Amino acid sequence: MAKEGKEEEKKIKIRRPKALKRDLQNERHRLRNKAFKSTVRTTIRHFEDSLEKNDPAIVKESLSDVYSVVDKAVKRGIFKINKASRIKARLTARTAA
Repeated sequence: MAKEGKEEEKKIKIRRPKALKRDLQNERHRLRNKAFKSTVRTTIRHFEDSLEKNDPAIVKESLSDVYSVVDKAVKRGIFKINKASRIKARLTARTAA
Protein backbone atom coordinates (compact mmCIF):
# COMPACT_ATOMS: atom_id res chain seq x y z
CA MET A 1 0.00 0.00 0.00
CA ALA A 2 2.78 2.40 0.78
CA LYS A 3 4.37 1.85 -2.61
CA GLU A 4 1.10 2.61 -4.43
CA GLY A 5 0.89 5.98 -2.68
CA LYS A 6 4.36 6.93 -3.91
CA GLU A 7 3.51 5.98 -7.51
CA GLU A 8 0.41 8.18 -7.42
CA GLU A 9 2.49 11.14 -6.28
CA LYS A 10 4.75 10.78 -9.33
CA LYS A 11 1.78 11.10 -11.72
CA ILE A 12 1.06 14.66 -10.60
CA LYS A 13 1.68 17.30 -13.27
CA ILE A 14 4.91 19.21 -13.09
CA ARG A 15 4.36 22.75 -11.88
CA ARG A 16 6.22 25.34 -13.91
CA PRO A 17 6.92 28.88 -12.89
CA LYS A 18 4.79 31.41 -14.77
CA ALA A 19 7.84 32.94 -16.42
CA LEU A 20 8.87 29.61 -17.92
CA LYS A 21 5.35 28.97 -19.19
CA ARG A 22 5.31 32.45 -20.72
CA ASP A 23 8.64 31.74 -22.47
CA LEU A 24 7.23 28.57 -23.97
CA GLN A 25 4.09 30.35 -25.17
CA ASN A 26 6.08 33.27 -26.58
CA GLU A 27 8.30 30.92 -28.57
CA ARG A 28 5.26 29.12 -29.99
CA HIS A 29 3.63 32.42 -30.99
CA ARG A 30 6.89 33.75 -32.44
CA LEU A 31 7.21 30.76 -34.75
CA ARG A 32 3.57 31.02 -35.83
CA ASN A 33 3.96 34.75 -36.55
CA LYS A 34 7.19 34.15 -38.45
CA ALA A 35 5.50 31.59 -40.69
CA PHE A 36 2.57 33.91 -41.38
CA LYS A 37 4.86 36.84 -42.21
CA SER A 38 6.64 34.58 -44.67
CA THR A 39 3.29 33.84 -46.30
CA VAL A 40 2.60 37.56 -46.61
CA ARG A 41 5.97 38.18 -48.26
CA THR A 42 5.42 35.29 -50.68
CA THR A 43 1.99 36.63 -51.64
CA ILE A 44 3.47 40.07 -52.26
CA ARG A 45 6.19 38.50 -54.39
CA HIS A 46 3.54 36.74 -56.50
CA PHE A 47 1.79 40.09 -56.92
CA GLU A 48 5.02 41.71 -58.13
CA ASP A 49 5.51 38.87 -60.61
CA SER A 50 1.98 39.40 -61.92
CA LEU A 51 2.75 43.10 -62.48
CA GLU A 52 5.51 42.10 -64.90
CA LYS A 53 3.06 40.00 -66.95
CA ASN A 54 0.86 43.09 -67.59
CA ASP A 55 -2.38 41.09 -67.44
CA PRO A 56 -5.01 43.17 -65.58
CA ALA A 57 -7.05 40.13 -64.53
CA ILE A 58 -4.08 38.39 -62.93
CA VAL A 59 -2.92 41.62 -61.26
CA LYS A 60 -6.37 42.24 -59.80
CA GLU A 61 -6.65 38.69 -58.50
CA SER A 62 -3.19 38.71 -56.91
CA LEU A 63 -3.85 42.13 -55.33
CA SER A 64 -7.03 40.69 -53.84
CA ASP A 65 -5.00 37.80 -52.42
CA VAL A 66 -2.55 40.23 -50.84
CA TYR A 67 -5.40 42.22 -49.30
CA SER A 68 -6.88 39.06 -47.84
CA VAL A 69 -3.63 37.82 -46.31
CA VAL A 70 -2.70 41.22 -44.88
CA ASP A 71 -6.15 41.65 -43.33
CA LYS A 72 -5.84 38.21 -41.72
CA ALA A 73 -2.49 39.28 -40.29
CA VAL A 74 -4.16 42.30 -38.69
CA LYS A 75 -6.93 40.13 -37.30
CA ARG A 76 -4.39 37.76 -35.73
CA GLY A 77 -2.41 40.65 -34.26
CA ILE A 78 0.70 40.07 -36.37
CA PHE A 79 0.52 43.45 -38.13
CA LYS A 80 -0.81 46.77 -36.87
CA ILE A 81 -3.65 48.29 -38.88
CA ASN A 82 -1.50 51.21 -40.11
CA LYS A 83 1.15 48.83 -41.47
CA ALA A 84 -1.53 46.89 -43.32
CA SER A 85 -2.98 50.10 -44.76
CA ARG A 86 0.47 51.23 -45.85
CA ILE A 87 1.20 47.92 -47.60
CA LYS A 88 -2.15 47.94 -49.39
CA ALA A 89 -1.80 51.60 -50.45
CA ARG A 90 1.68 51.11 -51.87
CA LEU A 91 0.70 48.01 -53.83
CA THR A 92 -2.44 49.71 -55.17
CA ALA A 93 -0.33 52.68 -56.29
CA ARG A 94 2.02 50.30 -58.11
CA THR A 95 -0.99 48.77 -59.86
CA ALA A 96 -2.17 52.19 -61.06
CA ALA A 97 1.28 53.25 -62.27
